[in-house]
Amino acid sequence: MSLIKASVVKISPSMMCADLSQLGAQLQILDEEGVDSFHFDIMDGHFVPNLALSPLIVRSLRPLSRKPFNVHLMVENPTLYLPDLYDIGVNCVTVHVETMGSSAFRILANIKTHGSKVGVALNPATPLNTVEYMLEQVDSVTIMTVDPGFAGQAFIWPMLNKIRALRALREQHGYNFEIEVDGSINAQTFGPVIKAGADVLVVGTSGLFSLDKDLRLAVRKLKAALQKEWAASKEQ
Repeated sequence: MSLIKASVVKISPSMMCADLSQLGAQLQILDEEGVDSFHFDIMDGHFVPNLALSPLIVRSLRPLSRKPFNVHLMVENPTLYLPDLYDIGVNCVTVHVETMGSSAFRILANIKTHGSKVGVALNPATPLNTVEYMLEQVDSVTIMTVDPGFAGQAFIWPMLNKIRALRALREQHGYNFEIEVDGSINAQTFGPVIKAGADVLVVGTSGLFSLDKDLRLAVRKLKAALQKEWAASKEQ
């Protein structure tokens, strides 16, 4: 039985952590191995001190898979990037609450008007109440469990409380958004984040791509680790 179907936890590989020289081939392998979606970080070197993927790269990969493409805008001015995403076939655009300011609801509405689902992301130090009034409008909320911008950071454990609080708000008000977690999601953190309420796990270097040189085997190791955590949660 498929882990993902059994656990109702979705797996979304972070493609900035893939082998960029083999990006298309690795995306196709991940597709064949049954991941649920693909996560693309677009960075501008200003909102975060790093550069990552771009709309052009996302466009070039779109024909290779029919799985959802989710774009995470780690940029200072998200409105500059949105027009380049709308005709690609991106399924969800996630914007950081820290970057939207007084235009937040206009930006969210604009994304939905162009046919994409909409998500909001929060940095670790950003309190949950900054998105409280947006929760009825969004399809997903991404809790960053590391400071954004670089792969390989340590998991920030107090973020489990933020995930729990977000799940409680969803249950209290009957909202329909998914809870996504992003940052050092691996065998050491699968169980705690799932128990806290995560629906979508963004997996990168430590959770997927470093598990085996053979990417197919890496995916299978990831699924085995998740299956173990899911089984353990059922026994408690």
